[in-house]
Amino acid sequence: MTREPRPDFLLVGAPKAGTSALHLALAAHPDVFVTTPKEPKFWLCEDAPPPHWRGPGDRHSQQEWIWHPDRYADLFRPAPPAALRGESTPFYLWHRGAQRRIAEALPGVRIVAVVRDPIDRAYSNWMHLWSDGLEPEADFETAFALQDERVAAGYAPFWHYRDLGLYGEQLRDLLKLVEPARVLVVRYRDIVDHPAATIDRTCRFLGIREGQVTSIPRDNSRPYVAPGWRPRLLGPVVRAGAAAGQFAPPEVWRRASGPLVARLQARDAHRPSLSPAQRERLLPAFADDIGLLGELTGEDFSDWLSTRDRGSFAQRSGAAGPGLSAPA
Repeated sequence: MTREPRPDFLLVGAPKAGTSALHLALAAHPDVFVTTPKEPKFWLCEDAPPPHWRGPGDRHSQQEWIWHPDRYADLFRPAPPAALRGESTPFYLWHRGAQRRIAEALPGVRIVAVVRDPIDRAYSNWMHLWSDGLEPEADFETAFALQDERVAAGYAPFWHYRDLGLYGEQLRDLLKLVEPARVLVVRYRDIVDHPAATIDRTCRFLGIREGQVTSIPRDNSRPYVAPGWRPRLLGPVVRAGAAAGQFAPPEVWRRASGPLVARLQARDAHRPSLSPAQRERLLPAFADDIGLLGELTGEDFSDWLSTRDRGSFAQRSGAAGPGLSAPA
């Protein structure tokens, strides 16, 4: 029987939480087919183009969103007949409209939600945009405090440093629509510290063979860009170019911006850790939600209430062993 061209599983969670690493691991499994692009973002759209987001680079990047049903179905048509098909768009967990559409259109889909310490995730999110020249604010805490102002101004979801990390509220709403047996919550720390076991746990949940993939490929890390002349001079040029990029195909802007972003990201600075004082100031934004996530999952997330910095993915995975590096 011919199957409808649609996903059997979705990898969700939050950007900079390790979804790219787990996606690459599943892509290497012989029983799995994943889409290209990795993040089509289809369920964020209501069968219409995405809104005209107004943050730096937003209109350029939203050209790659796949919103038409036929184009989305085409992503799954090349899958082998027996393959488990999936795609990975982290924002689906945060976006309540996406949750509703998924529950209505994909009644049998399995959902893997990857979660990370919300302060570390927000810091990595800011670091990603800052190192790409898109984030104009050089101080993380200041940028974090600007979220509501930026949301009101129409910035895209990737700028929601605080709200993307409220996993408890997100999971609570998802479980009103999808039975718990079809949702697996995976911790970032387990991807880093116990990659093979975490991949096998995910495979058991998806109903595919274990022991086929034992490591997490390297992906998506960026060098730290220290405040100074590079971001002060090159950052505005990058942002202006990204704004102009909305009028050209995405690959054109990538080719044109590559040398400029590479110059901005000169590898001559070490990424600073958040201080205990910084973490303590940010904890009130997440403390209640961390408790809610624990209640919903039955797991202990109290380590997220600590003021101790645990280091980047690359730093921690480097200590765990070779071949396990991924997003900072």
